[in-house]
Amino acid sequence: MRTVILIIAAVFWLPVSCCRTEFVPQEGDLVFRVAGDSDAGQAIAAATAQADSVKYEHVGIVEVRYGNVNVIEATGRGGVVRTPYNTFISDSPLVGGNPGVVVKRLDSNALDNEPELAHRAVERAASHIGEEYDWYYLPDNGRMYCSELVYVSWLDSEGNPVFDTVKMNFRDAEGNMPQYWTDLFSRLGRPVPEGKPGTNPNDMSRASVLEEVHRYF
Repeated sequence: MRTVILIIAAVFWLPVSCCRTEFVPQEGDLVFRVAGDSDAGQAIAAATAQADSVKYEHVGIVEVRYGNVNVIEATGRGGVVRTPYNTFISDSPLVGGNPGVVVKRLDSNALDNEPELAHRAVERAASHIGEEYDWYYLPDNGRMYCSELVYVSWLDSEGNPVFDTVKMNFRDAEGNMPQYWTDLFSRLGRPVPEGKPGTNPNDMSRASVLEEVHRYF
């Protein structure tokens, strides 16, 4: 009887133990957060996302440090910070009841198979911790916005940025300027940097050097 019970238990245990594998991110992975309901998230998605694609509002870079997994990110709340990976996931907007996060990894072939580049990218990102968030969305001003942090951190073996810059666009698909951007730059006393070189999570997510390795929804 005891043998029969053990066999039955093994039958029920085997599929669960074999099929449930928890995703483990690697150093240098990029974590893209789906746009939520906030005015900022909707404004970013409206200006940069494609109609038939997942719409992102934020991106960070994975750090593995002393056995802990973090995300180095530039946020409007605290500037460039180190956030525990699980906190980043749990704080993300929900999609179908699950965290709206997509993890993408740089293709090793596109990086000349140099694994050390990921570690260097993370070190560069960490060197910016403490800098203020770049509400001006301009390059080289001592501040960082999320995709700008990734852009300046991920360099190839010759020191060139892995990702391309684009002409910044703040208008929605109909060509209208969302009130969020008008109000923000009015408070800053600066013109909207329309057409200036920059980056954004949506264009970055479509880079040919990236491949999706996991999504939580």
